[in-house]
Amino acid sequence: MELGVLSEIFTDPVKVILALVDILIVAYLFYRILLLIRGTRAEQLLRGLLLLLGFSVASRYLHLEIVQWLADKLWTMLFIALPVVFQPELRRALEQLGRGSFFSSSLARWTDTEVIIHEILDAVNTLARTRTGALIIIERETGIRDYVDSGVPVDGVVNSQLLVNIFTPLSPLHDGAVIISDGRLARAACFLPLTDNPNLSKELGTRHRAGLGITEVSDALALIVSEETGWISVAREGRLSRNLDEQRLQEILETELVKKDRREAFKVLRWANEREPKEHD
Repeated sequence: MELGVLSEIFTDPVKVILALVDILIVAYLFYRILLLIRGTRAEQLLRGLLLLLGFSVASRYLHLEIVQWLADKLWTMLFIALPVVFQPELRRALEQLGRGSFFSSSLARWTDTEVIIHEILDAVNTLARTRTGALIIIERETGIRDYVDSGVPVDGVVNSQLLVNIFTPLSPLHDGAVIISDGRLARAACFLPLTDNPNLSKELGTRHRAGLGITEVSDALALIVSEETGWISVAREGRLSRNLDEQRLQEILETELVKKDRREAFKVLRWANEREPKEHD
């Protein structure tokens, strides 16, 4: 029966094309899922599930009835538990599907974004030179209102000097995170969820864990400055990039905050601004 279906498919060009499209769609979905969970705790859970699947298939093949019965019961419980265990990943996947884009920005106008990126870069580099700990969160498409409301209202223009002053050790707002929302410095001293990723290095403290935690439950971008080393790190989608120089940090911010169709114009404008003083000379 199955051979007959296959022969029928391969003798009809239309069915061949539809079968190829079907395979490509499924392959792409698996690819996006793997990208989504890469570097997160879900990756380790998936490995455990694959191991359990192999164990279940082997027990069925070897006719180990008791082991097979136990495996079947485990799968029944897992189908109930998996939505809870993978809740952050499922939420992020559905949000990305709803947005239709993985790297869209909540900063409406790209000319404003250029100014914001410049101010953030200036502040982060100043904080890194003085080894002043800092945690800056940039809200994007996924709302993080619960965490914004946990902080002290600022509602100011994104300004490098203001950011540096907030994170000065003697400042009453230096503990916690600053959240930039809708292109404005919304609140400071915000409390964020901590990641419980067991693979995270023990040398990373609460600031890094909070930066990772907020990116696991939203599409926010987290910039972290270590007070021990002065290293600049960026957390996105539950993954951490450490010890970034100014050029690499700028590239990441432009990639994440500027839409693809505007990125080339962004680069041209930046190039023109860099040339302007030379032309006046």
